[in-house]
Order: sequence, then C-alpha cells, then structure tokens
Amino acid sequence: MKFYLLPLVAVAAMTAAHTASAATAEELLQSKVCIACHTVDNPMVGPAYKLVSEKYAGQDDAKEHLVASITKGSQGVWGPIPMPPNQVTDEEAGILADWILSLSN
Repeated sequence: MKFYLLPLVAVAAMTAAHTASAATAEELLQSKVCIACHTVDNPMVGPAYKLVSEKYAGQDDAKEHLVASITKGSQGVWGPIPMPPNQVTDEEAGILADWILSLSN
C-alpha cells in the first residue's frame, strides 16, 4: 500500500506546484506595468502574450530572449513602439517568460 501512495503524493505535489506557479505568474503580471500595454489574447500597444508565445515556441533560447526583453526592453521586434525595461528581478522575468511561453502549449 505504501508503494502506491508515494507516486500519488508526488503527482499531487507536482500538480500543486504547477498551479501555484501559474497563480504566482499571473499575480506577478498583475502587479507590474506589463498589463498597461499587453493582454493575453489581443494586441494593444504591444503584442498579445499568445502571439509572443507562438513566435518563440520551440526556440532553444526563447526564455533567455524573453527575459532579456523584459528586463532590458526591446525595440523594432513588434513594430515601431519600443518596450521599455521593466522593474523586475531576473527571477521575476524568468517566471513571466515561462508563463508567456506556456500559452502556446
């Protein structure tokens, strides 16, 4: 019986961690100014997060690229309006990048 419980507990823990991670990313997103220019589904001032996710899906350096764009800003990737650097830590930028990239799955 104990042998059956261990895998079940492990799966439950992974599911809870994934759910907590998603909630953390969405809460983080709401606490930053990102939402002034971006939405999940529709372009605004900047591209929709789903479009960003689709553009970088499957690229080995996608997360690193997004982290750099989030922390340092970018220009000319999605049109003439530049994205300014955001006041986030590298860890927060990584959480946001992972969340954005998960939207294409």
